[in-house]
Amino acid sequence: MIHRPYTAILIVPTGIGAAIGGYAGDALPVAKAMAKVCDRLITHPNVLNGAQLYWPLDNVFYVEGYGLDRFAQGDWGLKPVHQNRVGLILDQGIEPELRTRHIQAADATRATLGLTLTDYVVTDNPLQVELRTAHSGASWGTIGHPDSLLRAAEQLMTKSKAEAIAVVARFPDEIETLALDNYRHGQGVDPLAGAEAVISHLIVRQFAVPCAHAPALEPLAVDDTISPRAAAEELGYTFLPCVLVGLSRAPQFVTQPQPHSIWADEVDALVIPQTACGGSAILSLSQRHTRIIAVRDNTTTLNVTPEDLGMEAITVNSYLEALGVLLAHKAGISADALRPVVSPLSQACD
Repeated sequence: MIHRPYTAILIVPTGIGAAIGGYAGDALPVAKAMAKVCDRLITHPNVLNGAQLYWPLDNVFYVEGYGLDRFAQGDWGLKPVHQNRVGLILDQGIEPELRTRHIQAADATRATLGLTLTDYVVTDNPLQVELRTAHSGASWGTIGHPDSLLRAAEQLMTKSKAEAIAVVARFPDEIETLALDNYRHGQGVDPLAGAEAVISHLIVRQFAVPCAHAPALEPLAVDDTISPRAAAEELGYTFLPCVLVGLSRAPQFVTQPQPHSIWADEVDALVIPQTACGGSAILSLSQRHTRIIAVRDNTTTLNVTPEDLGMEAITVNSYLEALGVLLAHKAGISADALRPVVSPLSQACD
């Protein structure tokens, strides 16, 4: 008997203080485990990026958040690739020494990992990233010169034939002290994440190509009490390697069915934090025949549950339990059959 590939999506929204996935690549173990259960796992950079840490997963698709929204709506499909030519945009606002560090990191991925990069482009104006915090505690941000970012991306695509875009923008070093200290000790919201999402969304929306971002920052003073969940960001001068690795195999976006392309109606399951159910991709998939699994102990600063939205979902306590639900679903076994008590059938009402 031939079965179609079991396909799941793992979403942990960025910048909302998720207990798992709110730090530097700390949801990557979840993705690694889930990739062993599913034939195909679709997720986004916030889950897979771990600064200088990453992990090759052949059946995991690295899809930027805006692209994931368009995929879930059925507007775009995902076309797997063997390799992308990755173009690199560097913010003009990055100081010369820090810029050199990022160029060296990019060269290292070419020499050590065999990635294919184009020549880099420096924006014609500083991007001027500004950070913001919403009333909920979620982080977001703005850029002062989005037109400069788009010109740089267009140059990489037209002149250098880039198929995916990595962006390094200079982020403010003067981050509110308490918020940064809380984050480094595993108790707060990533103050950079929301602004990073704005940058990548802009390029994907404009050009429909894979994109991800790495912030440029001066290294912080050593602190031997840092949380393990935040420790990946303490390792050096750059967060760029994981972005280049992810983009090197990121699927391309297509608007018409092509051989081996993946579409939203093939998604069997979606795994999300229980309190973060209001995103566009989640709402779109809730209208399809997608099994939604909400994880209770991945708490966030939000409070939007499946019940609030009238969304049918299976709520589980942990990602360990979510893995069991996925495995049963893939095997065609009702989760009820794995409980000690099975309710009898009742007659349907007219």
